[in-house]
Amino acid sequence: MFNIDKLKKDFIYILSSIIIASLISLIYIFAYELPSSIDNRLKNYMFNIRGEVAPKSNSVVIIDIDEKSLQSLGQWPWSRDILAKILRNLTNSNIAIIGLDIVFAEEDRTSPHKVFEKLNIEKENVPNYDFEFAQTVASTPTILGYQFEFQEKKHINKESPSIQTIFIEKNKKLGESYLLEGKGTILNIPVIQDNSYSSGFFNNIPDESGIVRSVPLIISYDDEIYPSLALETLRIALGIKRITINYDENGVKSLQLSDYIIPTDRYGRLIINFRGKEKTFKYISAVDIYNNDFKKEDIKDKIALIGTSAAALMDLRATPFESIFPGVEVHANAIDNIIAKDFLYEPSWVDGANIFIIFLLVFSIVYLIKKIHLVFIPILIPSLLYFTSYLIYYTLFNYGLVLNIFFPLMTIILSAIITIMLQYFYEIKKKDEIKNKFASKVSKDVMEQLLKDVNNNQLQAQNKEITVFFSDIRGFTKISEDIKQPDLLVKYINKYMTPMSEIITKNKGTVDKYIGDAIMAYWNAPFDIQNHEDKAVKSALEQLRELNKLNISFKKNNQPLIDIGIGITTGIATVGEIGSIGRSDYTVIGDTINIGSRVESLCKFYGLQLIITNFTKDRLQDTYTFRYVDYVKLKGKDEAIELWEVINTNNNTNNFKKELEIYNKAIKLYKEEKLEDAKQIFEKLNKEKPSKIYKIYLTRCEEYLSNNNYKKIYKHNNK
Repeated sequence: MFNIDKLKKDFIYILSSIIIASLISLIYIFAYELPSSIDNRLKNYMFNIRGEVAPKSNSVVIIDIDEKSLQSLGQWPWSRDILAKILRNLTNSNIAIIGLDIVFAEEDRTSPHKVFEKLNIEKENVPNYDFEFAQTVASTPTILGYQFEFQEKKHINKESPSIQTIFIEKNKKLGESYLLEGKGTILNIPVIQDNSYSSGFFNNIPDESGIVRSVPLIISYDDEIYPSLALETLRIALGIKRITINYDENGVKSLQLSDYIIPTDRYGRLIINFRGKEKTFKYISAVDIYNNDFKKEDIKDKIALIGTSAAALMDLRATPFESIFPGVEVHANAIDNIIAKDFLYEPSWVDGANIFIIFLLVFSIVYLIKKIHLVFIPILIPSLLYFTSYLIYYTLFNYGLVLNIFFPLMTIILSAIITIMLQYFYEIKKKDEIKNKFASKVSKDVMEQLLKDVNNNQLQAQNKEITVFFSDIRGFTKISEDIKQPDLLVKYINKYMTPMSEIITKNKGTVDKYIGDAIMAYWNAPFDIQNHEDKAVKSALEQLRELNKLNISFKKNNQPLIDIGIGITTGIATVGEIGSIGRSDYTVIGDTINIGSRVESLCKFYGLQLIITNFTKDRLQDTYTFRYVDYVKLKGKDEAIELWEVINTNNNTNNFKKELEIYNKAIKLYKEEKLEDAKQIFEKLNKEKPSKIYKIYLTRCEEYLSNNNYKKIYKHNNK
C-alpha cells in the first residue's frame, strides 16, 4: 500500500532538487563572470596548498638583469655592446637557444656613432653598437622579443614582425576567429629586427583580478598568426618547422608541435601550471655572464631567457603564488610545462562536467539531509565542502583538469540551506500543532524550549527544588498619582520592567508573572539550571545596579525615582500546568513560594533592598558580602528562619565594611543577651548613619531592658 504523504514529500524534494540545480546551472552559463574572481582566488589557495615544486624539465635557465648587474654595469638601458658580449659568452658556452624578454624599440643613445652624430662630428669607422648587436643576434641562437598593442592609439605602429613559423589550421570554421587580435606592434628597431632569425611576442595578459594565470601562445594580427616568445623559442630549440592549430566547435582546442600536443583554451591561451614563487628556476646574474664568471654546465644545452627581476625595470607580474613575480619567469614556466607535458587545461566539455557536478551535488545533498538527523548537518556540510574541494584539488594537480571550484561549493551551501528551509516549512504544520497545544498552558519561553525536543516530559507535574524571586516597587501608589496620564505611566513602568526582566532571562530564569508593579520569577524549572541559587542572587544584584542607572535617567527627566525590595528563597515547590481547562500556565506553587513573597514584603519593614533566606544562602557557591538581618517565624509557619541581606557591590566600600564589622559585633552581643552593650553600639550606628534596621534593634534592646525580658533573643518572633 502506497504512502501518499511520503510520495508527495519525495516529489517535492525531487522537484526542488531539479529547480535548485537548474537555477545554479543557469547562473553558471549566463553569469559566469560574476563569481569568477572568487573562483580564481580559490584556485590561488589551491596552488599555495600544493606548494612549490621543482621544474620538471630542468631545461630553462634565466639570465637575470638584477640589482647586482645594474650596480655593476650601470643603469638600464645598457649599451648594446654589453648585451652583445652577454650573447656571445652564452653562445660560446654551448647554450641551446636564447630568448630575449626585452624589446629594443629605440636606437642605442650611448653608441659612439650616435654620440658623434649628435655632436656633428665625422663618424667614419666609429663603432655602431646597434649594428654590432644586430650582427651578434644574427650569429647567435637568439630569438628576439616584441609586444602587441591591443588598443587603438593615435601613433600606433602598424608594422608586422617577420615570422619563420608555418601554421596549419585544422577544422576551423570559415569566417570565425577565436584568437586574440593585435591592433599594433612595439618592435625592435629595423637593424636588429631584420638581422634576427626569428622573434616572438612576450605579452602577459592578467585576468580581471590582475593575476597572470594563462599566456597566449598565438595572436592574430593583420590576418597572420604569430607565436609567443616561449612557443617560438621552444619550436626552434626542438627543430620543428610547423605548428598545427586544432579547432573544435568551441574554438581552439590545442596546438601541436610534432608529438607535443599543448591543450589551450578556446582563445589559444595556455593555463600555466606555476612551479612556485620567484626563482623556482635557475637564475644567473647577467653581470656574471658578462664577466664569464659562471659554471658552463649550468647553461650547456639549456634554453636561456634573458629578462629582469629588478623592481625598477617594472617587468613584474602577479601570479597565484605571489603579487611580485618576474615576467620572464612566466615564460620559463610555460616552456617547462610544454617540455614536461605537465599541463593544466579546460577542455571544451568542461562546462558540461561542471553542470553535471552541480546536479550530482544537489541531488546528493537533498537526499542526505532528508535522511539524516538535523544534529548531523553541521558535520555533513563541512565534510562535503572538504571532500569536494579535495577532489577538485586532486583532479587539478594529478590530471591537469581545471574544474570550477566556486560553483560546487556554492551548490553545497545553497542546496543545504534550501533543503533545511524546505524541511522546516514542510514540518511547520506539525510545529504549529505543538504550539497550539501548549500556547494556552505554558509561557512562551518554556514552549520554545519544549519545541527543541517535543518528546520530553518536562511539563509533567512534579515536586522540584527551585529558587523563587519576588520584587516589588516601593510606594507605587504615590508614583501613579504623580504620573497621572495612563500612557505616560505605562511607558514609565515598562522602562523599568524591560531591563529587569531581561536580566532574569539572561541569567536563565523564567519570569513567571507580573503582578501589577511586582515581578515573580523562578529558576530550575522545568529544566535543571546549575547553581540556580547563584543565578537568582546575581540577577537581583544586577537589577539593583541597573536601577541606579535608571534613577539617574529618571532624575534628569524630572520623573519619580524607584526603590524596590527583592526577596529570594530556595526550597521544594510543585511545578506544572495550573489553571482552568481553557486557560492555564506552567507555574510553581507551594510553601516555598509563600515564603519568597513574605521575605520580599519584609524588605520594607527592615528598610532593605535585597533579603534572602538561609535556605538560599547555604547553597550559594560564589562569594558575596552578607549582613545578618533577623531570625523570624513567618505567619503560618511553625519554624523560624534566618534572613540575610546581600550587599549591593556598589555600596561595598571600605567605610561600609567597617560599619558592617561593628554591626556584626552588635548582633553577636544581642544574641548573647548582652543587651546593654548591644544597645550602645546600635545607638551609635543609628546616630552616625540612621537606618531602619539599626532603629529596629535599638528599640528591641530598649524594650527588653525596660521589661526585664531575658528570653532567648533568637527565639523572638517579631512578625
